[in-house]
Amino acid sequence: MGPIETDSPLPNRLTHVSDKHPRCMLAEFSSMRRHRELCDVVLNINNRKIFAHRNILSACSPYFRAMFNGDLAESRQTEVTIRDMDEIAMELLIEFCYSARITVEESNVQTLLPAACLLQLTEIQDICCEFLRRQLDPSNCLGIRAFADTHSCLDLLRVADKYTQHNFQEVMESEEFLLLPVTQLIDLIASDELNVRTEEQVFNAAMSWVKYNISERRQNLPQVLQHVRLPLLSPKFLVGTVGADLLVRSDETCRDLVDEAKNYLLLPQERPLMQGPRTRPRKPTQRGQLLFAVGGWCSGDAIASVERYDPQTEDWKLQAQMSKRRCGVGVAVLNDLLYAVGGHDGQSYLNSIERYDPQTNQWSCDVAPTTSCRTSVGVAVLDGLLYAVGGQDGVQCLSHVERYDPKENKWSKVAPMTTRRLGVAVAVLGGYLYAIGGSDGQSPLSSVERYDPRQNKWTVMAPMSTRRKHLGCAVYKDMIYAVGGRDDCMELSSAERYNPHTNAWSPIVAMTSRRSGVGLAVVNGQLYAVGGFDGTAYLKTIEVYDQSQNQWRLCGTMNYRRLGGGVGVMRSPQTDNNF
Repeated sequence: MGPIETDSPLPNRLTHVSDKHPRCMLAEFSSMRRHRELCDVVLNINNRKIFAHRNILSACSPYFRAMFNGDLAESRQTEVTIRDMDEIAMELLIEFCYSARITVEESNVQTLLPAACLLQLTEIQDICCEFLRRQLDPSNCLGIRAFADTHSCLDLLRVADKYTQHNFQEVMESEEFLLLPVTQLIDLIASDELNVRTEEQVFNAAMSWVKYNISERRQNLPQVLQHVRLPLLSPKFLVGTVGADLLVRSDETCRDLVDEAKNYLLLPQERPLMQGPRTRPRKPTQRGQLLFAVGGWCSGDAIASVERYDPQTEDWKLQAQMSKRRCGVGVAVLNDLLYAVGGHDGQSYLNSIERYDPQTNQWSCDVAPTTSCRTSVGVAVLDGLLYAVGGQDGVQCLSHVERYDPKENKWSKVAPMTTRRLGVAVAVLGGYLYAIGGSDGQSPLSSVERYDPRQNKWTVMAPMSTRRKHLGCAVYKDMIYAVGGRDDCMELSSAERYNPHTNAWSPIVAMTSRRSGVGLAVVNGQLYAVGGFDGTAYLKTIEVYDQSQNQWRLCGTMNYRRLGGGVGVMRSPQTDNNF
Protein backbone atom coordinates (compact mmCIF):
# COMPACT_ATOMS: atom_id res chain seq x y z
CA MET A 1 0.00 0.00 0.00
CA GLY A 2 1.46 3.35 -1.06
CA PRO A 3 1.85 6.31 1.23
CA ILE A 4 -1.39 8.20 2.06
CA GLU A 5 -1.07 11.83 1.19
CA THR A 6 -2.65 14.22 3.70
CA ASP A 7 -2.33 17.90 4.46
CA SER A 8 -1.41 17.21 8.07
CA PRO A 9 0.53 14.33 9.54
CA LEU A 10 -1.75 11.60 11.00
CA PRO A 11 -1.34 11.09 14.76
CA ASN A 12 0.12 7.67 15.31
CA ARG A 13 -2.12 6.82 18.26
CA LEU A 14 -5.66 5.62 19.01
CA THR A 15 -7.25 6.41 22.35
CA HIS A 16 -9.81 3.94 23.67
CA VAL A 17 -12.11 4.32 26.69
CA SER A 18 -13.81 1.09 27.61
CA ASP A 19 -17.42 0.95 28.76
CA LYS A 20 -17.02 -2.74 29.39
CA HIS A 21 -14.01 -2.45 31.71
CA PRO A 22 -15.74 -0.99 34.84
CA ARG A 23 -18.57 -3.53 34.50
CA CYS A 24 -16.12 -6.43 34.14
CA MET A 25 -14.02 -5.18 37.08
CA LEU A 26 -17.12 -5.04 39.31
CA ALA A 27 -18.22 -8.50 38.16
CA GLU A 28 -14.74 -9.89 38.98
CA PHE A 29 -14.67 -8.22 42.40
CA SER A 30 -18.13 -9.69 43.14
CA SER A 31 -16.96 -13.12 42.09
CA MET A 32 -13.85 -12.81 44.31
CA ARG A 33 -16.04 -11.80 47.26
CA ARG A 34 -18.38 -14.74 46.71
CA HIS A 35 -15.41 -17.14 46.63
CA ARG A 36 -13.76 -15.27 49.54
CA GLU A 37 -10.62 -14.67 47.47
CA LEU A 38 -8.24 -11.98 48.80
CA CYS A 39 -10.91 -10.76 51.27
CA ASP A 40 -9.03 -8.86 53.97
CA VAL A 41 -11.83 -7.90 56.35
CA VAL A 42 -14.85 -9.60 57.92
CA LEU A 43 -17.72 -7.40 59.14
CA ASN A 44 -19.56 -8.82 62.10
CA ILE A 45 -23.12 -7.48 62.41
CA ASN A 46 -25.50 -9.08 64.87
CA ASN A 47 -23.51 -12.33 64.57
CA ARG A 48 -23.76 -12.36 60.77
CA LYS A 49 -20.33 -12.36 59.05
CA ILE A 50 -19.87 -10.46 55.81
CA PHE A 51 -16.56 -10.95 53.90
CA ALA A 52 -15.21 -8.02 51.88
CA HIS A 53 -12.19 -6.09 50.58
CA ARG A 54 -11.08 -2.93 52.42
CA ASN A 55 -10.14 -1.17 49.17
CA ILE A 56 -13.63 -1.59 47.70
CA LEU A 57 -15.42 -0.54 50.89
CA SER A 58 -13.12 2.48 51.32
CA ALA A 59 -13.60 3.56 47.71
CA CYS A 60 -17.42 3.52 48.10
CA SER A 61 -17.92 4.74 51.66
CA PRO A 62 -16.25 7.65 53.49
CA TYR A 63 -17.21 5.86 56.75
CA PHE A 64 -15.10 2.79 55.85
CA ARG A 65 -12.33 4.93 54.40
CA ALA A 66 -11.97 6.76 57.72
CA MET A 67 -12.18 3.47 59.65
CA PHE A 68 -9.48 1.64 57.64
CA ASN A 69 -7.16 4.60 57.02
CA GLY A 70 -7.07 6.26 60.39
CA ASP A 71 -5.64 5.51 63.81
CA LEU A 72 -8.67 3.53 64.95
CA ALA A 73 -8.10 0.01 66.24
CA GLU A 74 -10.35 -1.24 63.37
CA SER A 75 -7.69 -0.19 60.83
CA ARG A 76 -5.56 -3.10 62.03
CA GLN A 77 -8.29 -5.68 62.73
CA THR A 78 -9.26 -8.36 60.25
CA GLU A 79 -12.68 -8.73 61.92
CA VAL A 80 -14.67 -5.57 62.70
CA THR A 81 -17.89 -5.48 64.73
CA ILE A 82 -20.47 -2.86 63.70
CA ARG A 83 -23.21 -2.10 66.23
CA ASP A 84 -26.69 -0.59 65.87
CA MET A 85 -27.03 -1.62 62.26
CA ASP A 86 -29.48 -3.94 60.54
CA GLU A 87 -27.55 -6.87 59.06
CA ILE A 88 -29.86 -7.28 56.02
CA ALA A 89 -29.51 -3.59 55.19
CA MET A 90 -25.72 -3.86 55.51
CA GLU A 91 -25.68 -6.91 53.22
CA LEU A 92 -27.69 -4.98 50.59
CA LEU A 93 -25.41 -1.94 50.80
CA ILE A 94 -22.23 -3.96 50.47
CA GLU A 95 -23.79 -5.86 47.58
CA PHE A 96 -24.42 -2.43 45.99
CA CYS A 97 -20.74 -1.49 46.43
CA TYR A 98 -19.81 -4.57 44.39
CA SER A 99 -22.66 -4.59 41.84
CA ALA A 100 -23.95 -0.98 41.49
CA ARG A 101 -27.51 -2.41 41.90
CA ILE A 102 -29.98 -2.14 44.76
CA THR A 103 -33.76 -2.53 45.08
CA VAL A 104 -35.51 -0.29 47.59
CA GLU A 105 -38.95 -1.46 48.68
CA GLU A 106 -41.49 -0.93 51.42
CA SER A 107 -40.10 -3.79 53.51
CA ASN A 108 -36.49 -2.52 53.61
CA VAL A 109 -36.52 1.27 53.21
CA GLN A 110 -36.80 1.96 56.96
CA THR A 111 -33.59 0.04 57.71
CA LEU A 112 -31.75 0.94 54.48
CA LEU A 113 -31.99 4.70 54.92
CA PRO A 114 -30.38 4.87 58.41
CA ALA A 115 -27.70 2.37 57.31
CA ALA A 116 -26.92 4.42 54.18
CA CYS A 117 -26.71 7.56 56.37
CA LEU A 118 -24.19 5.84 58.68
CA LEU A 119 -22.02 4.63 55.77
CA GLN A 120 -22.42 8.04 54.04
CA LEU A 121 -23.66 6.43 50.83
CA THR A 122 -25.40 9.59 49.63
CA GLU A 123 -26.63 8.04 46.38
CA ILE A 124 -28.57 5.39 48.32
CA GLN A 125 -29.91 8.00 50.76
CA ASP A 126 -31.26 9.91 47.74
CA ILE A 127 -32.84 6.77 46.24
CA CYS A 128 -34.53 5.90 49.57
CA CYS A 129 -35.86 9.46 49.85
CA GLU A 130 -37.14 9.36 46.26
CA PHE A 131 -38.87 6.03 46.99
CA LEU A 132 -40.54 7.50 50.10
CA ARG A 133 -41.53 10.62 48.16
CA ARG A 134 -43.41 8.43 45.68
CA GLN A 135 -45.11 6.61 48.56
CA LEU A 136 -46.50 9.82 50.09
CA ASP A 137 -50.16 9.51 50.91
CA PRO A 138 -52.44 11.39 53.38
CA SER A 139 -52.39 8.34 55.66
CA ASN A 140 -48.57 8.09 55.93
CA CYS A 141 -47.09 11.53 55.14
CA LEU A 142 -46.74 12.50 58.82
CA GLY A 143 -44.79 9.30 59.53
CA ILE A 144 -42.56 9.85 56.50
CA ARG A 145 -42.02 13.45 57.58
CA ALA A 146 -40.93 12.36 61.07
CA PHE A 147 -38.66 9.67 59.61
CA ALA A 148 -37.03 12.23 57.27
CA ASP A 149 -36.53 14.57 60.22
CA THR A 150 -34.87 11.85 62.34
CA HIS A 151 -32.41 11.02 59.56
CA SER A 152 -31.82 14.64 58.46
CA CYS A 153 -33.09 14.04 54.92
CA LEU A 154 -33.82 17.71 54.36
CA ASP A 155 -35.22 17.43 50.81
CA LEU A 156 -37.63 14.67 51.80
CA LEU A 157 -38.59 16.62 54.93
CA ARG A 158 -39.42 19.66 52.79
CA VAL A 159 -41.47 17.64 50.28
CA ALA A 160 -43.33 15.71 53.02
CA ASP A 161 -44.04 19.02 54.76
CA LYS A 162 -45.47 20.53 51.59
CA TYR A 163 -47.47 17.39 50.86
CA THR A 164 -48.91 17.36 54.41
CA GLN A 165 -49.88 21.03 54.26
CA HIS A 166 -51.46 20.70 50.84
CA ASN A 167 -53.45 17.57 51.75
CA PHE A 168 -54.30 18.76 55.26
CA GLN A 169 -58.04 18.15 54.81
CA GLU A 170 -57.40 14.42 54.32
CA VAL A 171 -54.40 14.24 56.69
CA MET A 172 -56.48 15.52 59.61
CA GLU A 173 -58.76 12.46 59.23
CA SER A 174 -55.82 10.04 59.58
CA GLU A 175 -54.77 8.01 62.62
CA GLU A 176 -51.23 9.45 62.31
CA PHE A 177 -52.60 12.97 62.83
CA LEU A 178 -54.35 11.99 66.07
CA LEU A 179 -51.11 10.40 67.35
CA LEU A 180 -48.90 13.46 66.71
CA PRO A 181 -46.86 14.83 69.62
CA VAL A 182 -48.04 18.33 70.59
CA THR A 183 -44.92 20.08 69.20
CA GLN A 184 -45.46 18.57 65.73
CA LEU A 185 -49.18 19.36 65.81
CA ILE A 186 -48.35 23.01 66.54
CA ASP A 187 -45.69 23.12 63.78
CA LEU A 188 -48.35 21.94 61.35
CA ILE A 189 -51.30 24.14 62.28
CA ALA A 190 -49.07 27.21 62.68
CA SER A 191 -48.09 27.03 58.99
CA ASP A 192 -49.19 29.80 56.63
CA GLU A 193 -49.20 27.23 53.83
CA LEU A 194 -51.99 25.03 55.27
CA ASN A 195 -54.42 24.26 52.44
CA VAL A 196 -57.86 24.69 54.01
CA ARG A 197 -61.07 26.09 52.63
CA THR A 198 -61.90 27.77 55.96
CA GLU A 199 -60.26 28.15 59.35
CA GLU A 200 -63.14 26.05 60.76
CA GLN A 201 -61.28 22.97 59.49
CA VAL A 202 -58.19 23.89 61.54
CA PHE A 203 -60.26 24.38 64.69
CA ASN A 204 -62.06 21.05 64.14
CA ALA A 205 -58.72 19.28 63.56
CA ALA A 206 -57.20 20.75 66.74
CA MET A 207 -60.25 19.73 68.82
CA SER A 208 -60.24 16.18 67.36
CA TRP A 209 -56.60 15.90 68.43
CA VAL A 210 -57.31 17.11 71.99
CA LYS A 211 -60.42 14.93 72.38
CA TYR A 212 -58.56 11.83 71.15
CA ASN A 213 -56.89 11.68 74.57
CA ILE A 214 -58.74 14.26 76.58
CA SER A 215 -57.33 13.52 80.04
CA GLU A 216 -53.72 14.06 78.97
CA ARG A 217 -54.21 16.65 76.26
CA ARG A 218 -56.71 19.13 77.65
CA GLN A 219 -53.81 20.97 79.32
CA ASN A 220 -52.34 21.52 75.80
CA LEU A 221 -55.48 23.20 74.50
CA PRO A 222 -54.43 26.84 75.25
CA GLN A 223 -51.07 26.48 73.45
CA VAL A 224 -52.71 24.65 70.53
CA LEU A 225 -55.63 27.07 70.20
CA GLN A 226 -53.34 30.10 69.91
CA HIS A 227 -52.25 28.77 66.49
CA VAL A 228 -55.84 28.52 65.23
CA ARG A 229 -56.67 31.81 63.51
CA LEU A 230 -59.91 32.47 65.37
CA PRO A 231 -60.35 36.03 63.97
CA LEU A 232 -60.73 34.47 60.49
CA LEU A 233 -63.78 32.40 61.53
CA SER A 234 -67.34 33.42 60.72
CA PRO A 235 -69.11 35.13 63.67
CA LYS A 236 -71.67 32.31 63.72
CA PHE A 237 -69.02 29.57 64.06
CA LEU A 238 -66.97 31.59 66.58
CA VAL A 239 -69.94 32.12 68.90
CA GLY A 240 -71.96 28.97 68.25
CA THR A 241 -69.16 26.38 68.09
CA VAL A 242 -65.88 27.72 69.51
CA GLY A 243 -67.32 29.92 72.26
CA ALA A 244 -69.85 27.24 73.21
CA ASP A 245 -67.27 24.42 73.54
CA LEU A 246 -66.97 23.29 77.17
CA LEU A 247 -63.20 22.77 77.02
CA VAL A 248 -62.70 26.25 75.57
CA ARG A 249 -65.06 27.85 78.11
CA SER A 250 -63.37 26.21 81.07
CA ASP A 251 -59.93 27.74 80.32
CA GLU A 252 -59.07 31.39 80.86
CA THR A 253 -56.44 31.63 78.08
CA CYS A 254 -58.86 30.06 75.59
CA ARG A 255 -61.61 32.49 76.60
CA ASP A 256 -59.18 35.39 76.04
CA LEU A 257 -58.41 34.07 72.53
CA VAL A 258 -62.15 33.94 71.73
CA ASP A 259 -62.58 37.51 73.07
CA GLU A 260 -59.70 38.72 70.90
CA ALA A 261 -61.41 37.22 67.84
CA LYS A 262 -64.79 38.74 68.79
CA ASN A 263 -63.18 42.18 69.11
CA TYR A 264 -61.56 41.76 65.71
CA LEU A 265 -64.90 40.88 64.12
CA LEU A 266 -66.90 43.55 65.98
CA LEU A 267 -64.53 46.47 65.41
CA PRO A 268 -63.61 46.52 61.71
CA GLN A 269 -62.24 50.08 61.95
CA GLU A 270 -59.73 48.96 64.63
CA ARG A 271 -58.40 45.99 62.61
CA PRO A 272 -55.25 47.73 61.32
CA LEU A 273 -54.10 47.96 64.98
CA MET A 274 -54.97 44.34 65.77
CA GLN A 275 -52.87 42.58 63.09
CA GLY A 276 -50.79 39.56 64.10
CA PRO A 277 -50.11 35.90 63.24
CA ARG A 278 -53.74 34.98 64.02
CA THR A 279 -55.24 37.56 61.64
CA ARG A 280 -53.05 36.61 58.67
CA PRO A 281 -54.95 34.58 56.03
CA ARG A 282 -53.40 31.25 55.11
CA LYS A 283 -51.93 31.09 51.62
CA PRO A 284 -51.69 27.50 50.45
CA THR A 285 -49.06 27.07 47.75
CA GLN A 286 -50.61 24.14 45.94
CA ARG A 287 -52.76 24.82 42.92
CA GLY A 288 -54.93 21.79 43.60
CA GLN A 289 -57.64 21.74 40.94
CA LEU A 290 -57.96 23.42 37.56
CA LEU A 291 -61.09 24.29 35.57
CA PHE A 292 -61.19 23.41 31.87
CA ALA A 293 -63.49 25.16 29.38
CA VAL A 294 -63.98 23.12 26.21
CA GLY A 295 -65.43 24.08 22.81
CA GLY A 296 -68.67 26.05 22.48
CA TRP A 297 -70.07 28.61 20.03
CA CYS A 298 -68.29 31.93 19.51
CA SER A 299 -69.11 34.73 17.03
CA GLY A 300 -71.03 32.66 14.51
CA ASP A 301 -69.14 29.35 14.59
CA ALA A 302 -68.43 26.31 16.71
CA ILE A 303 -64.90 26.30 18.19
CA ALA A 304 -62.33 23.62 19.04
CA SER A 305 -60.48 25.79 21.55
CA VAL A 306 -59.72 24.54 25.07
CA GLU A 307 -58.40 26.62 27.95
CA ARG A 308 -57.81 26.10 31.64
CA TYR A 309 -58.30 28.35 34.65
CA ASP A 310 -56.15 28.27 37.78
CA PRO A 311 -58.13 29.84 40.66
CA GLN A 312 -54.89 30.43 42.56
CA THR A 313 -53.55 32.84 39.92
CA GLU A 314 -56.94 33.73 38.33
CA ASP A 315 -55.47 33.32 34.83
CA TRP A 316 -56.64 31.39 31.75
CA LYS A 317 -54.12 29.49 29.61
CA LEU A 318 -54.83 27.98 26.18
CA GLN A 319 -54.36 24.21 25.92
CA ALA A 320 -54.18 21.80 22.96
CA GLN A 321 -57.26 22.15 20.72
CA MET A 322 -59.66 19.30 20.02
CA SER A 323 -59.51 17.68 16.58
CA LYS A 324 -63.10 18.87 15.91
CA ARG A 325 -65.06 22.05 16.62
CA ARG A 326 -67.75 21.20 19.16
CA CYS A 327 -70.66 23.32 20.38
CA GLY A 328 -73.26 21.81 22.76
CA VAL A 329 -70.55 19.33 23.79
CA GLY A 330 -70.91 17.18 26.91
CA VAL A 331 -67.83 17.22 29.16
CA ALA A 332 -66.92 15.03 32.13
CA VAL A 333 -63.81 13.77 33.92
CA LEU A 334 -63.24 10.04 34.37
CA ASN A 335 -60.02 8.49 35.77
CA ASP A 336 -58.14 11.82 35.50
CA LEU A 337 -58.98 12.12 31.78
CA LEU A 338 -61.33 14.71 30.30
CA TYR A 339 -63.96 13.45 27.83
CA ALA A 340 -65.65 15.65 25.20
CA VAL A 341 -68.80 13.90 23.95
CA GLY A 342 -70.70 14.74 20.74
CA GLY A 343 -71.79 18.29 19.99
CA HIS A 344 -72.20 20.12 16.68
CA ASP A 345 -69.26 21.26 14.52
CA GLY A 346 -71.10 24.04 12.65
CA GLN A 347 -72.18 21.71 9.82
CA SER A 348 -73.23 18.42 11.37
CA TYR A 349 -74.22 16.57 14.53
CA LEU A 350 -71.40 14.46 16.01
CA ASN A 351 -71.26 11.03 17.62
CA SER A 352 -67.46 11.09 17.99
CA ILE A 353 -65.68 11.51 21.31
CA GLU A 354 -62.25 12.83 22.26
CA ARG A 355 -60.28 12.28 25.45
CA TYR A 356 -57.73 14.73 26.90
CA ASP A 357 -54.77 13.86 29.13
CA PRO A 358 -53.54 16.89 31.13
CA GLN A 359 -50.16 15.21 31.79
CA THR A 360 -49.32 15.26 28.08
CA ASN A 361 -51.63 18.13 26.96
CA GLN A 362 -52.89 15.91 24.13
CA TRP A 363 -56.29 14.81 22.80
CA SER A 364 -56.83 11.30 21.51
CA CYS A 365 -59.77 10.07 19.42
CA ASP A 366 -59.49 6.34 20.22
CA VAL A 367 -62.81 6.30 22.13
CA ALA A 368 -65.81 4.39 20.78
CA PRO A 369 -68.52 6.74 19.39
CA THR A 370 -71.99 7.05 20.95
CA THR A 371 -74.79 5.07 19.25
CA SER A 372 -76.43 8.26 17.97
CA CYS A 373 -75.19 11.72 16.98
CA ARG A 374 -76.11 14.21 19.67
CA THR A 375 -75.62 17.84 20.62
CA SER A 376 -76.83 19.74 23.71
CA VAL A 377 -76.20 16.47 25.54
CA GLY A 378 -75.74 16.10 29.29
CA VAL A 379 -72.86 13.96 30.57
CA ALA A 380 -71.76 12.82 34.03
CA VAL A 381 -69.80 10.04 35.73
CA LEU A 382 -71.48 7.56 38.08
CA ASP A 383 -69.76 4.47 39.56
CA GLY A 384 -66.82 4.71 37.14
CA LEU A 385 -69.04 4.85 34.02
CA LEU A 386 -69.66 7.84 31.74
CA TYR A 387 -73.34 8.58 31.02
CA ALA A 388 -74.62 10.53 27.98
CA VAL A 389 -78.17 11.81 28.54
CA GLY A 390 -80.66 13.25 26.04
CA GLY A 391 -79.67 15.91 23.49
CA GLN A 392 -80.81 16.14 19.88
CA ASP A 393 -79.67 14.36 16.73
CA GLY A 394 -80.86 16.87 14.10
CA VAL A 395 -84.16 15.10 13.53
CA GLN A 396 -85.60 14.95 17.02
CA CYS A 397 -85.05 15.65 20.68
CA LEU A 398 -83.82 12.50 22.49
CA SER A 399 -84.89 10.72 25.67
CA HIS A 400 -82.37 7.92 25.37
CA VAL A 401 -79.44 7.40 27.71
CA GLU A 402 -76.29 5.35 27.21
CA ARG A 403 -73.19 4.72 29.28
CA TYR A 404 -69.53 4.13 28.46
CA ASP A 405 -67.25 1.63 30.17
CA PRO A 406 -63.61 2.77 29.73
CA LYS A 407 -62.25 -0.73 30.46
CA GLU A 408 -64.26 -2.24 27.57
CA ASN A 409 -64.24 0.91 25.37
CA LYS A 410 -67.97 0.23 24.78
CA TRP A 411 -71.26 2.13 25.04
CA SER A 412 -74.45 0.37 26.11
CA LYS A 413 -78.00 1.68 26.34
CA VAL A 414 -79.86 1.93 29.65
CA ALA A 415 -83.50 2.82 30.41
CA PRO A 416 -84.61 6.02 28.60
CA MET A 417 -85.86 9.08 30.52
CA THR A 418 -89.60 9.66 30.92
CA THR A 419 -89.20 12.93 28.93
CA ARG A 420 -87.21 13.92 25.85
CA ARG A 421 -84.62 16.54 26.85
CA LEU A 422 -82.11 18.65 24.94
CA GLY A 423 -80.01 21.34 26.67
CA VAL A 424 -80.41 19.21 29.80
CA ALA A 425 -78.13 19.50 32.85
CA VAL A 426 -77.04 16.34 34.67
CA ALA A 427 -75.62 15.81 38.15
CA VAL A 428 -74.62 12.86 40.31
CA LEU A 429 -75.56 12.88 43.99
CA GLY A 430 -76.04 10.07 46.51
CA GLY A 431 -75.49 7.30 43.94
CA TYR A 432 -78.19 8.64 41.57
CA LEU A 433 -78.01 10.46 38.24
CA TYR A 434 -80.27 13.52 37.99
CA ALA A 435 -81.54 14.96 34.66
CA ILE A 436 -82.60 18.57 35.24
CA GLY A 437 -84.65 20.84 32.98
CA GLY A 438 -83.80 21.19 29.29
CA SER A 439 -86.32 21.43 26.46
CA ASP A 440 -88.60 18.71 25.06
CA GLY A 441 -88.18 20.18 21.56
CA GLN A 442 -91.21 22.45 21.97
CA SER A 443 -90.68 24.33 25.24
CA PRO A 444 -88.31 24.64 28.22
CA LEU A 445 -88.85 22.29 31.19
CA SER A 446 -88.76 22.72 34.94
CA SER A 447 -89.14 18.98 35.53
CA VAL A 448 -86.43 16.80 37.09
CA GLU A 449 -86.00 13.03 37.05
CA ARG A 450 -83.55 10.68 38.71
CA TYR A 451 -81.94 7.45 37.49
CA ASP A 452 -81.19 4.57 39.86
CA PRO A 453 -78.47 2.36 38.29
CA ARG A 454 -79.33 -0.51 40.66
CA GLN A 455 -82.90 -0.75 39.30
CA ASN A 456 -82.22 0.74 35.82
CA LYS A 457 -85.20 3.03 36.35
CA TRP A 458 -86.03 6.76 36.15
CA THR A 459 -88.25 8.43 38.80
CA VAL A 460 -89.77 11.92 38.59
CA MET A 461 -88.58 14.25 41.40
CA ALA A 462 -89.68 17.73 42.57
CA PRO A 463 -89.51 20.28 39.70
CA MET A 464 -87.49 23.50 39.75
CA SER A 465 -89.35 26.77 40.35
CA THR A 466 -88.30 28.01 36.87
CA ARG A 467 -88.32 26.42 33.41
CA ARG A 468 -84.72 26.29 32.17
CA LYS A 469 -83.01 24.94 29.05
CA HIS A 470 -79.24 25.19 28.41
CA LEU A 471 -78.72 25.73 32.14
CA GLY A 472 -75.65 24.92 34.21
CA CYS A 473 -75.67 22.56 37.17
CA ALA A 474 -73.19 21.19 39.71
CA VAL A 475 -73.15 19.47 43.09
CA TYR A 476 -71.93 21.84 45.80
CA LYS A 477 -71.98 21.06 49.54
CA ASP A 478 -74.30 18.04 49.04
CA MET A 479 -76.91 19.98 47.09
CA ILE A 480 -77.54 20.39 43.35
CA TYR A 481 -77.21 23.97 42.14
CA ALA A 482 -78.99 24.95 38.90
CA VAL A 483 -78.16 28.34 37.39
CA GLY A 484 -79.08 30.44 34.36
CA GLY A 485 -80.36 28.94 31.12
CA ARG A 486 -83.30 30.23 29.12
CA ASP A 487 -87.03 30.11 29.75
CA ASP A 488 -89.76 30.81 27.14
CA CYS A 489 -88.73 34.39 26.50
CA MET A 490 -85.31 35.33 27.89
CA GLU A 491 -81.89 34.37 29.22
CA LEU A 492 -81.85 33.91 33.01
CA SER A 493 -79.52 35.07 35.81
CA SER A 494 -81.57 33.36 38.53
CA ALA A 495 -80.31 30.31 40.42
CA GLU A 496 -81.76 27.66 42.73
CA ARG A 497 -80.62 24.61 44.64
CA TYR A 498 -82.07 21.18 45.38
CA ASN A 499 -81.90 19.44 48.75
CA PRO A 500 -82.13 15.64 48.26
CA HIS A 501 -83.24 15.10 51.90
CA THR A 502 -86.36 17.25 51.52
CA ASN A 503 -86.81 16.71 47.72
CA ALA A 504 -87.32 20.48 47.37
CA TRP A 505 -85.81 23.38 45.40
CA SER A 506 -85.17 26.79 46.95
CA PRO A 507 -83.90 30.00 45.33
CA ILE A 508 -80.40 31.41 45.90
CA VAL A 509 -79.06 34.84 44.94
CA ALA A 510 -78.94 35.52 41.17
CA MET A 511 -75.70 35.72 39.17
CA THR A 512 -74.34 39.12 38.09
CA SER A 513 -75.07 38.29 34.40
CA ARG A 514 -77.84 36.51 32.54
CA ARG A 515 -76.27 33.31 31.18
CA SER A 516 -77.77 30.73 28.83
CA GLY A 517 -75.47 27.90 27.67
CA VAL A 518 -73.48 28.37 30.89
CA GLY A 519 -71.02 25.91 32.45
CA LEU A 520 -71.11 25.34 36.22
CA ALA A 521 -68.35 23.61 38.20
CA VAL A 522 -66.88 23.31 41.69
CA VAL A 523 -63.12 23.97 41.85
CA ASN A 524 -61.19 23.75 45.15
CA GLY A 525 -64.48 23.92 47.06
CA GLN A 526 -65.80 27.00 45.20
CA LEU A 527 -68.66 27.25 42.71
CA TYR A 528 -67.91 28.90 39.33
CA ALA A 529 -70.24 29.89 36.46
CA VAL A 530 -68.48 30.05 33.09
CA GLY A 531 -69.39 31.86 29.85
CA GLY A 532 -72.79 31.68 28.17
CA PHE A 533 -75.00 34.16 26.25
CA ASP A 534 -76.70 37.12 27.97
CA GLY A 535 -79.25 37.93 25.23
CA THR A 536 -77.00 40.28 23.29
CA ALA A 537 -73.40 39.01 23.61
CA TYR A 538 -71.43 35.82 23.98
CA LEU A 539 -69.62 35.96 27.33
CA LYS A 540 -66.01 35.32 28.22
CA THR A 541 -66.53 36.29 31.89
CA ILE A 542 -66.72 33.87 34.81
CA GLU A 543 -68.14 34.44 38.29
CA VAL A 544 -67.81 32.69 41.64
CA TYR A 545 -70.49 32.19 44.31
CA ASP A 546 -69.58 33.36 47.80
CA GLN A 547 -71.92 31.56 50.16
CA SER A 548 -70.93 33.48 53.30
CA GLN A 549 -71.59 36.88 51.61
CA ASN A 550 -74.53 35.44 49.63
CA GLN A 551 -73.34 36.99 46.38
CA TRP A 552 -71.72 36.21 43.05
CA ARG A 553 -68.62 38.14 42.01
CA LEU A 554 -66.86 38.35 38.66
CA CYS A 555 -63.35 36.88 38.58
CA GLY A 556 -61.33 36.90 35.41
CA THR A 557 -62.14 36.40 31.74
CA MET A 558 -61.44 33.59 29.29
CA ASN A 559 -59.46 34.06 26.07
CA TYR A 560 -62.53 32.98 24.07
CA ARG A 561 -66.19 33.89 24.40
CA ARG A 562 -68.22 30.66 24.61
CA LEU A 563 -71.86 29.60 24.62
CA GLY A 564 -72.62 25.89 25.09
CA GLY A 565 -69.03 25.01 25.94
CA GLY A 566 -68.42 22.14 28.36
CA VAL A 567 -66.60 22.47 31.68
CA GLY A 568 -64.57 19.90 33.60
CA VAL A 569 -62.45 19.99 36.74
CA MET A 570 -59.16 18.11 37.02
CA ARG A 571 -56.31 17.83 39.46
CA SER A 572 -53.35 19.98 38.55
CA PRO A 573 -50.89 17.78 36.60
CA GLN A 574 -47.83 17.02 38.77
CA THR A 575 -45.23 17.91 36.21
CA ASP A 576 -42.92 19.46 38.76
CA ASN A 577 -41.47 17.34 41.53
CA ASN A 578 -41.97 19.77 44.35
CA PHE A 579 -45.63 19.21 45.02
